[in-house]
Amino acid sequence: MSSDEVEVIEISGDMIRLGQFLKFANFAESGAHAGSMIGDGDVLVDGEIETRRGRQLAKGMVVEVRTASETHVAKVG
Repeated sequence: MSSDEVEVIEISGDMIRLGQFLKFANFAESGAHAGSMIGDGDVLVDGEIETRRGRQLAKGMVVEVRTASETHVAKVG
């Protein structure tokens, strides 16, 4: 996937927590769902598996969520 194909999700501040971002980007249905995905190792931040729901994301970071059927990628904007 090229950088032109990555959706940019605009946030209002400078930082957002990973769990909040997953809900905001519609990757997770709830906070519990976000926590489950993160705990299962299905979420990558800048190409590395992230297991901390409270991980701070800054603008420009890329979040990838892998499910059994597809992969979602978005950049924090």
